[in-house]
Amino acid sequence: MNWSILSNRLFFLIIFFFFYSISGTAQKSFQDIKNFYPDYNEVILDNSETYDISIENNALKVIQDNHVQSLILTQNGIFNNKESFSYSDLIQLKGYEAYTVINDNGKEKKIKVTQSNEKQSQQSSIFYNDVKERQLIFPNIETGAKKVYNYQTQFIDPHLLHKHIFGDVLPIQNSTLEVRAEKNIVIDYKIFNDPDNTISFSKTEKKGKWIYKWTLSDIKPAKFEEGSPGYLYQVPHIDFYIKEYTINNKTTPILGDIPELFNYYKAFVKDLNKTEDPDLKSLTLEIIQNKTTDEEKVKSIFYWVKENIKYIAFENGYEGFIPREASLVFHRKFGDCKDMASIISCMAQYAGIKDVTIAWIGTRSIPYSYKDLATPSVDNHMIAIFKKGDDYIFLDGTDKETRYGIPTAFIQGKEVLFSENDHYKIYPVPVVPPNQNEVKETVQLKIDNNKLIGTAKIERFGYNRSHILMQIGDAANKRRLEMIKSLVLKGNNKFNLKDFKEENLTDKDLPYTIDYNFDLDSYILKVDKEIYLNLFLDKFLDNIILAKDRVSKYEFDYLTQFTSQYTVEIPQNYTIKYLPKNFDLDNDYVKAHFAYELKKNILCLNVSLTQKKMMLDKTDFEPWNETIKKLKTNYNETIILLEK
Repeated sequence: MNWSILSNRLFFLIIFFFFYSISGTAQKSFQDIKNFYPDYNEVILDNSETYDISIENNALKVIQDNHVQSLILTQNGIFNNKESFSYSDLIQLKGYEAYTVINDNGKEKKIKVTQSNEKQSQQSSIFYNDVKERQLIFPNIETGAKKVYNYQTQFIDPHLLHKHIFGDVLPIQNSTLEVRAEKNIVIDYKIFNDPDNTISFSKTEKKGKWIYKWTLSDIKPAKFEEGSPGYLYQVPHIDFYIKEYTINNKTTPILGDIPELFNYYKAFVKDLNKTEDPDLKSLTLEIIQNKTTDEEKVKSIFYWVKENIKYIAFENGYEGFIPREASLVFHRKFGDCKDMASIISCMAQYAGIKDVTIAWIGTRSIPYSYKDLATPSVDNHMIAIFKKGDDYIFLDGTDKETRYGIPTAFIQGKEVLFSENDHYKIYPVPVVPPNQNEVKETVQLKIDNNKLIGTAKIERFGYNRSHILMQIGDAANKRRLEMIKSLVLKGNNKFNLKDFKEENLTDKDLPYTIDYNFDLDSYILKVDKEIYLNLFLDKFLDNIILAKDRVSKYEFDYLTQFTSQYTVEIPQNYTIKYLPKNFDLDNDYVKAHFAYELKKNILCLNVSLTQKKMMLDKTDFEPWNETIKKLKTNYNETIILLEK
């Protein structure tokens, strides 16, 4: 289609949307809308997406038209004069128009947007292509003004259609997805997070096409809360896809079943690493020297890649899906998740190991399984995997610190898709048990007037090791001291870290260990002949109380087992007047055991607390809070020492 025809089409589309939007909102005055949304500075009046899917030159053609209109409700709202939309080489921008609508003596007046700029979009996603962002600056924004913009894109690859999200940080008066498809094109879809079926749906026929339409009105703003697993777990949305199309009695499948998705992915890697790189092969053989088993060799390769190939997320067009050649990654010394998988699997081949392959996976920010949705929307990551007997080891080079043998934290509980014996296979990634992520600490205390003097050792295993070391990084001097202090902080803000020593910083198979000395002033209370002392210098999980009106689920990054032993030397001429009872709790959320023990003049408190559930649903909130309440009650128990 030439540009003049496309421009005319876009012009008439914009005129249609303009008059449609005016007629749609004219029934409600500005004051009516403002009264309906009293707590907001702006409301989205309409957010509409229309897809036109046809067959042209024996191939699918997908055009998307987008319309967004919002209304400024307050003086504070006038500061939001910017909007933006994105596009890329695979989702190409065909045209756009934007304008402000103001009231001019009782009539609607359009003022065209003349200030706009294109910039590189900042995306954390891994599988998506290079994305550009068009930023619009709306003129003459005032209370009662409307921001309107329309843009048209073309999807070069029909496998990569977008989901429609019925939600935003602002309230939405109306949100619509419409798909127009020729009758020889089969459309399918999945709706998520709409348990009460509030999204209205219709399917009609018009001019030889099927018209699918989904609409939701009066949408409350999405509420983003701490610990939320992500908006895809809570905001209603639709993933639609092209299942198949027929030309000249020949049907071509696109998506909908796992084999189609696997074949689509497989085409991107069928020619990967076919040319041998002698330098990389020589290095590989050097790395595995003196390693006798396949597992020892894989582990050596895995650790070498994590240490020597820098992770950088970057994509360009189909490079968002195609791993780069291992040779290129090796000589560049950097790559993204796909490139890490490529070089690990290639080096394994050079080492003569046949059981390492690349695999596709979605991180925990994506709530779908392959059974739920067999489209590229289910994946945003790639790793390598090593088949060890009947089990699999997950080799994700993007996380520098995670040890061999456990998956990275952000793919726990997900599914991995890969090729085995030239067939696809799906395998569940386990949740790493809490005892492998233990935080283990021994603290020896002495009482010096109203001050505690302490000598301690803390060991951090699994994710508690890797995540802390990634946060600390190469921090030095005062900054490192402050980071270590926050890590071992005890009791109250009078905690004074006197000195510390770190061990096992580079050995991923050993726990990260800190030996340290401290004192804690104004922690002990003396009243006449009595000393009051709370031995719970750490109160695990006590600050995680979930609000009754919380909307989203609560997710932990990983499960942890806390094991602590606090010992205090009873001063001469003192005896124990009151010792709290031991405490045990075992429910769906935690298993806890607090036990006091007296050996001669040494009083010991042994604490064991194990998390059991990584994701808390709404039905879990009340029993979880009750669990924390019971823990807090015991955390607040105080020992009383009496002078003889």
